[in-house]
This record gives sequence, C-alpha cells and structure tokens, in this order.
Amino acid sequence: MRYKIFALLFVFVTLYFSCVDQTKIQPFDLTNKNITVYVTAKDTDQRLAKTDGFEISEFPQPNERDAAIMIDTNKKFEEFVGIGGALTDASAETFYKLPAEKQQEIITAYFDAEKGIGYSFCRTHIHSCDFSSESYAYTETDGDTLLENFDIEHDRKFKLPFIKQAIAAAGPDFKLFASPWSPPAWMKTNNDMLHGGKLKPEYRGVWANYFIKFMDEYSKEGVPIWGLTVQNEPMAVQRWESCIFTAQEERDFVRDYLGPAVVNSSFPDIKIIIWDHNRGIMYQRAKVVYDDPEASKYVWGTGFHWYVNDSFDNVRLHREAFPDKHLVFTEGCVFPFNADSLDLWKWGERYGESILHDLNKGTVAWVDWNVLLDETGGPNHVYNLCYAPVIGDTKTGEITYMNSYYYLGHFSKFIRPGARRIISSSNKDELLTTAYINPDNSLAIVVLNLTGEDMPFKTWIEGKAFETKSQAHSILTIVVN
Repeated sequence: MRYKIFALLFVFVTLYFSCVDQTKIQPFDLTNKNITVYVTAKDTDQRLAKTDGFEISEFPQPNERDAAIMIDTNKKFEEFVGIGGALTDASAETFYKLPAEKQQEIITAYFDAEKGIGYSFCRTHIHSCDFSSESYAYTETDGDTLLENFDIEHDRKFKLPFIKQAIAAAGPDFKLFASPWSPPAWMKTNNDMLHGGKLKPEYRGVWANYFIKFMDEYSKEGVPIWGLTVQNEPMAVQRWESCIFTAQEERDFVRDYLGPAVVNSSFPDIKIIIWDHNRGIMYQRAKVVYDDPEASKYVWGTGFHWYVNDSFDNVRLHREAFPDKHLVFTEGCVFPFNADSLDLWKWGERYGESILHDLNKGTVAWVDWNVLLDETGGPNHVYNLCYAPVIGDTKTGEITYMNSYYYLGHFSKFIRPGARRIISSSNKDELLTTAYINPDNSLAIVVLNLTGEDMPFKTWIEGKAFETKSQAHSILTIVVN
C-alpha cells in the first residue's frame, strides 16, 4: 500500500511540474537596443517622421510629477489579429478611375508593410451596400431557393481585382472578412433590400447557404474569406441596404442555420462574428448569444462600430464576461463629407483615441470603413457621403492623404499580426498609451497627446529609461528592437 501511495505522489508531482512554466521571468533589458520614434504632429510636416539616437540611462524610480510611460513586457494579454479598412465597391470604382501610377501608390501606401502602413485585416461586403453605385444581389430571381442563378459577375469588374491587388501587396498575413447589408429583396418581409425589413423565416436556411455560396465563389477567384459577420448594423432601419435582427433572432439564425451551414461546408474554420453594430448595447447582444451554449459554440467573437456614443467601457465588460470570445472593431468613419475640411486635425485624433481605448480594453482587430473614396465622398447610391483616409480626385487624378491615414498607420505599421498586448502605464491623464510585443520580439509603444501642450516624458523599462517629447496634438510610436 505504501508503495502505491509513493507511486501516486510521484505521478502527481511529475504532472504538476510538467504543467507549470518553470522558466524564470527574464526582464526586458534596454541595453544595446535600438530605439526609433515615429511622429505625426499637428502644425508640422511630420507624418510618420522617423527620429532615432535616443540615450538610455539608469532610472530606477519614476515619480508622480514628471511624465512617464512605464512598460512591463512580462504581462502579456490577447493576441493581435490586425488593422485595416473596407475594400468596398466605392473604393474599387474610385481606384480604377485613377491613373495607373496613383493606383500603385495607393496599394503600396496601404498594404506594403515596409513602404506603407501594412494593412493586414480588411472587410468587404456581400453583394451591395450603401457604398456601391447601385443596389444589387447575387441572385434576384424570386424563389431561387437552390441559388441556381447565383452569380458574382458584378464583383469581377472592380472589387475582386482590387482585393487581389491588396492581397498580393500585403502578403500571407492578410485576412479578409465579409458582411451582408441585406438579404436579397425576395427573401425579406418588405420585399426590398433597403429600408430595414426582416429575413422571412422560410428563407433562413437559404440565406445561410448564400453565405457559403459567396465564400465558395470568392475562393474560386483566389480570394479566401477568413470570417463572416451575421448582419451589418442589425438594429438600424436605413434608407440603404439594411435588415433587422433582434438578439434572439440573431442567436437562433446562428445556432440553427448559419453555424451548422459553415461547419458542414468546405470552410468549417470560418470565424463567425455577431452584432457588427455600435458599442452601446454590444454587451446585451453578446449575452443573449453567448448564454446559449449551442449558439455560442459557433461564434468566434463580437464586432462593433462607433457611431452612437463611445461607450468604451462596454468593450471592457465584454472582455471580462466572455474571455474566450474575441472583440473586433468592424467599422468607423467620419462624416458628412466636406471637401474643404480634409485637413482638420480632429479627424485623425478621432481614430487615434478610439483605436487606443479599444485595444487597451481587449480588442484584437480594428477596421476602418472605406479605404478610398472620390472627391465627393462617394460613390454612394443613396448619397450618405463620408471621408476616407485617402481621397482620390477622379477628375484631376490627384490623391490626398488625410491625417487619419497616418494615425491609423501608427498602429498598423508597427503592431503586427501575432503581437501580444503588454502593460503600458501612463502617470499622466494627458498621455494615452498602449504597447505590444511583436512576433519578432520588437516592442511597439504608441503614445497619443490630444492636448495643445508639448509634454516631455520618459519611457521606463526595468530600471532604465529614455526621454522623448510628445508634441501638442500628436501621435508617436516608439519601436525598440
């Protein structure tokens, strides 16, 4: 009996030590590190402007008086998926109206990680959305329940070639997810792709198969789909393509139709994302789905927008309540469009503040709306025109980079897919910050100053520090490698 007890103890101890990480925590040492700072600042010509040559000194204890950012690389959190924008009909149509050299410039600027800002995670739409020149579906034949007339020919003219160029420039880390704005009119209670309405119950299975058919056709074109959102803005009756789902209706559609259709398709690993609307009621929407185990098992995460209130705390609450689910900012833009206001600094700061808060509260990916629009803020078939970080003038062939492009770039260029968020603590309310360790072990620290005052600060890491300055109304990214 004694030998059996000792044997059991031996097995227990062996299992225990095999499960515990016995590696000692290795402090991040700034010695012999290269430090580069990239700055974008108001009232200067600095746009992702590079500076280096920072001196590292001993700095055992920051104080509460002098501004400091304190980094702890040993506390790692969620894994980063990527940042990008939406590859819409409007972006693609504008793109192909520009001169060839401008087209190449835009592709490089957005998707080349070395020469541009390295977009790696993008969105597109399933048939038309408001940012299309017309409203259309892939089958408009009433009662086509077998989808025999399903045809993506419309997308082959502009959108698919545009997406393919983006994929080629971005490389293997690029991911694309797709969202529907509405089912075809014949599937809906109002017989209209526009103005809300609901999916008719008898077409739930057909609509789920429509998603699969879309992914299949795009796959044949060499455009793999990484994920799907169930419905763009499911609580908004819009004058453009829209469709209403209550939380319970979305739950039931995922559980009984879309989830099983995906699992039994050629794309069983596709990520399903619920909600895809504003932060305000995202917790309630998520709770209804995730409290149902049969629905929850199909869902990868929750998507959200920024159009009604900031409600950043709801992102944190979601992360705390559903730690096994992912958070994705799936759409945001500024509007209404005014060609005389392209250089207003507030547009970029809107992006910087939102991205930083969302990331710090657990968001793993962040996606802007249209990557490119024309000189009118379109094209858009219902004329709800907005800004994009890059505006292409189809009359002159010139392109304009709004400061939002650079604010986005301070995150997308330096925080790469697979990075892990770490602690970046500021002792000043005026300095907002986040930080990540990249797969190549480089450290990226973003610092945002929304005030009108310059602010020198030190970056503290394990008893050492280096000093830089956050200029008034600026964003900077510190890269340590």
